[in-house]
Amino acid sequence: MITRCARLGLALFAGLTLLLTGCSGGTGTATDGTATTAAAPSRTAAPSRTAAAPSRTAVSGLPTVREAELPAEARRTLALIRGDGPFPYAKDGSVFSNFEKVLPQHKRGYYHEYTVRTPGERDRGARRIVTGRDGEIYYTDDHYESFREVVAE
Repeated sequence: MITRCARLGLALFAGLTLLLTGCSGGTGTATDGTATTAAAPSRTAAPSRTAAAPSRTAVSGLPTVREAELPAEARRTLALIRGDGPFPYAKDGSVFSNFEKVLPQHKRGYYHEYTVRTPGERDRGARRIVTGRDGEIYYTDDHYESFREVVAE
């Protein structure tokens, strides 16, 4: 018969073994016996609502557009965002709530929107830049019905 102290020791050993093998930094064995590797986090920069788009491919699953292919007014808006303004419209920098659920889902306050001037329009028009806290940049020219993720050259 196993004493209480021995059972406690075995339980601690089993728990420690599970902890060490389950958190080994990315390698393990799948149920079919093949080795597995966990993916490393893709974003390591500190969150910033005005961060420039890092050199990467889109991770949102949305269509992409290169920054150089954006309309000149959108590139000017990006320059203002990176320079922290001044912004020409009172609503620039306000929280974008993503009610349309086109962008990846995040908590309220994650996204901010900025107006992209539309020549010939008397109001703010339909074009916007939306930025994410982790540096993502999205462009819409149809007032949030669709977005393209802006990627670096």
